[in-house]
Amino acid sequence: MDLALSEEQQMIVDMTHGILEEHCTIDVVRQMEDDPKGYPEALWKQLAESGLTGLLIPEANGGGGQTLAEAALVYEKFGEFLAPVPHFVSSVISARLLLTAGNDAQQAEWLPKIAGGDAVLTPAWLEPNRGYGEVGVQLEAKADGDNFLLSGVKRHVYFASAADRLIVLARGPQGVDLFLVDPSADGVTLTQQLSQSGDAQYRVDLQDVRVSAEERLGAPGTGWQAFNAVLHEGIILIAAQAIGGAQKVLDITVEYSKERVQFDKPLGAFQALAHYMADSATHIDGGRVLVYEAAWNASKDRSISRFAPMAKLFACETYREVTRVCAQIWGGVAFTIEYDCQLYFRWAKQLQLSWWDTPYLEELVAEDVLKDG
Repeated sequence: MDLALSEEQQMIVDMTHGILEEHCTIDVVRQMEDDPKGYPEALWKQLAESGLTGLLIPEANGGGGQTLAEAALVYEKFGEFLAPVPHFVSSVISARLLLTAGNDAQQAEWLPKIAGGDAVLTPAWLEPNRGYGEVGVQLEAKADGDNFLLSGVKRHVYFASAADRLIVLARGPQGVDLFLVDPSADGVTLTQQLSQSGDAQYRVDLQDVRVSAEERLGAPGTGWQAFNAVLHEGIILIAAQAIGGAQKVLDITVEYSKERVQFDKPLGAFQALAHYMADSATHIDGGRVLVYEAAWNASKDRSISRFAPMAKLFACETYREVTRVCAQIWGGVAFTIEYDCQLYFRWAKQLQLSWWDTPYLEELVAEDVLKDG
């Protein structure tokens, strides 16, 4: 694995940084907290015009045809700037589900729109008081002639109010299926949930929502296999986002430790605090290498059954620990809303809990380790 960036990869990094620096200031991030839509149009438009919304979509479908290796670089920047955009749910998870399970007509209809930023799709996956695995999908898809009636509840559905379609995981007669559902359809109710990170999440209630068999992605009963494979790819990017956030909060803390004077010398001159920051830098660099290795293996079509959960597990735990340590160095002001440290602290915990939490990731890693034992 070569960690040196190619000229094209460096251009992607520089372009992403430039867009976020101009259109995703910390004031924009604060304005988007608990916003029903959840993302600023100006930022989303710039990402679309630059081709970043179609980064992982094949050129034949209007996208950029890049790999997870390039996407990981973009997501580091998303983490650095706390970018409030539906890129992950739409341009990554939903697009990859369409590519994995969608038929030609479904791909032709939705992939160019996703790539161009003209449509947002989002998965409706988690259910109340149920787990992260296949058994946790219990929302019923009851056959009704050539149609299905969907009934149940989904939680933590990101950007649902702005979505053109939900990709609903439901339990059909032959197992878990994926259905494209219009969030404005009869029987669909959206209720905004306040989250720790302030991003746009919704509870989605479905009551006898009628969908046709043509709106199902993939063969009957194959929905979980597709979703599981796509989420293994996706959590690598969540890991990259965590590393970007951890690096940023460490950077601002290092600068603060040079400027803040206590007992006639800067905080960074105290050995105990300096060691905390050194440990944080070490963990961030280690996490970054793990993320890059996972993304590189995915880009080479190698197995990521161990690398992907390891990357998210380590990167998100690193993000959480780095924000904790940095908050201690800042002192009590770290938790006041006027300072930026608390934003990263809250996002760190949200990422750690979302898209497979620590215990589930440990189970995935253990399963792979024991399989080879």
